[in-house]
Amino acid sequence: MLWQRIKLMKVLITGANGFLGQNLQLHLTERKDVQVVCFTRSDDVAQLPSLLQGVSFVFHLAGVNRPQDPQEFVSGNFDLTQAICHAVGAEGESTGKPVPIVYTSSIQASCNNPYGQSKRAAEEALLALAGNKQVPVHLFRLPNVFGKWCKPNYNSVVATFCHNIARGLPVQINDPSAQVRLVYVDDVIERFLQLMDGADVAVDSDGFAQVVPQYTTSVGELARQIHAFKDSRTTLMSEHVGNGLVRALYSTYMSYLPVELFSYEVPKHADSRGVFVEMLKTPDTGQFSYFTAHPGITRGGHYHHSKTEKFLVIKGEARFMFRHMQTGQMYELVTTGENPEIVETVPGWTHDITNIGTSEMVVMLWANEIFDRIKPDTYVCPLTNTVLFPVS
Repeated sequence: MLWQRIKLMKVLITGANGFLGQNLQLHLTERKDVQVVCFTRSDDVAQLPSLLQGVSFVFHLAGVNRPQDPQEFVSGNFDLTQAICHAVGAEGESTGKPVPIVYTSSIQASCNNPYGQSKRAAEEALLALAGNKQVPVHLFRLPNVFGKWCKPNYNSVVATFCHNIARGLPVQINDPSAQVRLVYVDDVIERFLQLMDGADVAVDSDGFAQVVPQYTTSVGELARQIHAFKDSRTTLMSEHVGNGLVRALYSTYMSYLPVELFSYEVPKHADSRGVFVEMLKTPDTGQFSYFTAHPGITRGGHYHHSKTEKFLVIKGEARFMFRHMQTGQMYELVTTGENPEIVETVPGWTHDITNIGTSEMVVMLWANEIFDRIKPDTYVCPLTNTVLFPVS
């Protein structure tokens, strides 16, 4: 079978049950050419030599950053890394093939606190391995990593804000102007996999591997943005969630929603014609909604100077009527839910839509701008009216 002919790459992940480890595992399970071996807190360091047999790449993600006893910094960061270095070195000597290592250090490694000192000592052990055994070592001094499955109320401000704000809990901000440097977990994992697949090594001036993009923002702005995600369910106004930091933050915020908040209701406006429901508004690309109409009901009967719309009948049968506001030219077309077809309204043409079927009609609607009650650019003009500005 095909899967039997695929050459498997065996990789070891330390800290496999941690934030980065869980995300990396999920990405690797999506590939058919990788076999994953996991090392977690419950495993004995003495198992490392046997776990490394046949391994061709190591992701060393394990570490200690908030121990009850500061001595655990040494055992969880330096001692474990030293053991990995010995095991990797021995495996490379046995097979004649050096085993590359990705190591997640921290920007704290440049600080003279117990945590930073232990991470720096781990880096030095790996650099010694690289020099003595010619093992490729990729050291990442990562800033604040955020994304799904990061533990809230621990050591990630993003995780804490997302978790608490999603649940209506308060967040504590001592200095709103304090700057924080961030990197998104998917970008981190993507770079890890590139290195595993043999990508060129890109390092900074100090020799550390890099993840791009990285973002800098303030704690106050971070809280404001995450509150805006929560408020969007009420205002229906979406943030710019399509790219960059806001995209990554929105994805992260959504991952912290409790299951009872996976859905929410939106207002429904009903009258004798049917219902109208707004779904989503955007800052600069209009809004989305849908409406229904009972058999024989006509909606619309107005024109716009600049506003444009797209209609998609998803159930029923609709007749669209248009009349040019200057020439009086008439145009008619019919669409049904069985044959998806977008109908656009054109500035300067009054238009309406009539349910000519025998059952309820359902129509999706996009408008290129959010409805402004003060300046709506919507002028009532039934199709039966005389031409407003006839050609002389």
